[in-house]
Amino acid sequence: MTMSDHPTPVAGADRHDLHIRDLTVEFTKGDYTVRPLEHLDQTVPAGSLALLLGPSGCGKTTLLSCLAAILRPTSGTIAYGSTEITTLSGRPLTDYRRHGVGVVFQAFNLVPSMSAVENVTVPMRSAGMKHAQAKQRAIELLEQMGLGDRLDHLPSGLSGGQQQRVAIARAVALDPPVILADEPTAHLDYIQVEGVLRLIRGLTDGGRIVIVSTHDDRMLALADQIIEMRPDFVQSEDVAPRAVTVTAGQYLFRQGDPSDLIYVIDSGEIDVVRDTPDGEIPLASLGPGEHLGEMGPLFGLPRSASARAAVDTTLTGYTAATFRDLVGAERLPSLIRGR
Repeated sequence: MTMSDHPTPVAGADRHDLHIRDLTVEFTKGDYTVRPLEHLDQTVPAGSLALLLGPSGCGKTTLLSCLAAILRPTSGTIAYGSTEITTLSGRPLTDYRRHGVGVVFQAFNLVPSMSAVENVTVPMRSAGMKHAQAKQRAIELLEQMGLGDRLDHLPSGLSGGQQQRVAIARAVALDPPVILADEPTAHLDYIQVEGVLRLIRGLTDGGRIVIVSTHDDRMLALADQIIEMRPDFVQSEDVAPRAVTVTAGQYLFRQGDPSDLIYVIDSGEIDVVRDTPDGEIPLASLGPGEHLGEMGPLFGLPRSASARAAVDTTLTGYTAATFRDLVGAERLPSLIRGR
């Protein structure tokens, strides 16, 4: 690639630093309060690439949602220059979402019935730009990204790397000063990743801030700043075992939920399944005397699978501390390995 590594911004855009101050996001589920973000303080300078690193459930997507003004934090502030993003509402909030921030989604999120150039024109047309001007801008961006011969292709006719380039072009179409990318290389093969990484690095040209959530260690060498993240799971004072009843077909918990209790089945049957893009994968069917859901509470992780009642089922829920007391600390390693 040549010019495609460096998308050209719209001239005249002022760039500022991004300030995150004492940011906390809190959710409560069962006996645990989950704080994917707690008192986070960071400054991301203009013209820099910041990586959000950490395991699934550590708050990376939560932070991106706050930065995109999709999620309002429990407390704290986010400010870009003199604009306090966390207090915006009404028209200023709409203007920020439209002109202040661009988002590159993990799953591309292109409109399947629209060509590459039409997908890139969408934010510009929504902002009131005339069709001819929006189309010309879209063509220029796609040509800079090496897609000049793919302008009229539908997403289904593009490779994963090409679709991600279209998504990046769409995100920068209105030249927002902040770009957010959620796992932008997750669906790309090794060859495709190299070009997309160079594109992402090039987005900081002209003072733009780029913040990327990733598990891809190939991005480490490109970053100006690394923000390591870890969730905080706070156990409530109520640690008494809790009786739970779920009817046939009802979910005890779903994959990705914050983890609260470890369950022992008293009667009935629970099916444990994992949700994937290709459908549901059965993992286990558990009966009386068996336990489930221990990994999340013991290690501070979200639920890695879903649990659904095959028949009417009664269980007893234990916090991590009371479960340790129940089985004995010396038995925990073998119980975990058995899972």
